[in-house]
Amino acid sequence: MKIFVIIVAGGSGTRMGGDVPKQFLEVGGIPVLRRTIECFTEFDSRIEMIVVLPESQREYWKTYCMKENFNLRYRLVSGGITRFHSVRNALRYVPDGAVVAIHDGVRPFADRDLLERIFEAAEKHDGVIPAIPLYDSIRSVSEDGGTAPADRSRFVSVQTPQVFRSELIKKAYSGAFRPDFTDDASVFQSAGGKVELVQGSRLNMKITDREDLKLAEAVSLLLETDEK
Repeated sequence: MKIFVIIVAGGSGTRMGGDVPKQFLEVGGIPVLRRTIECFTEFDSRIEMIVVLPESQREYWKTYCMKENFNLRYRLVSGGITRFHSVRNALRYVPDGAVVAIHDGVRPFADRDLLERIFEAAEKHDGVIPAIPLYDSIRSVSEDGGTAPADRSRFVSVQTPQVFRSELIKKAYSGAFRPDFTDDASVFQSAGGKVELVQGSRLNMKITDREDLKLAEAVSLLLETDEK
């Protein structure tokens, strides 16, 4: 079955405290978005790639790719007003009868083992999402500011890529946006879809602020050392 990957990169860079969107910041001398794309092209060169960027950032990225001779084949799509709308824009280019993975553009360390687990599970299930256990103690917070301990064994931390049968996720995204859509799986389940959890990776981090960027630099060095 044909595999499509949608990489959603719509960050503005405000949490980083700078003008450069976080997907273009460098980790180990390489832009985060490039690292993310290469996770999939190195895993399987036959994957059909769709990269979603805000209209205002497309020329910046095209200029970088031309300057650095980064000439991988993929479709570049303009994003929407929310992540939901960005994904829906990209799904227009995915045919029925395929498998589609939807991934955050700022998760640059989706390794081969993780991708193999996800795509193998996607052969048996309509929807597959990676998740990892919670290791810290957690508490619930009430509206009045009070807190109470919660059983962390009942919760997991969800990651991307999240993988679905294309015709089913397209149908789910044909509905209206809702504020409680926290990820693609929540959109999928709102339309009656069922998801299967697979083991994620603690290294598959999402870069959202400066502290994450420092951690990403450390992960990059660790992975480079392992490859040698």
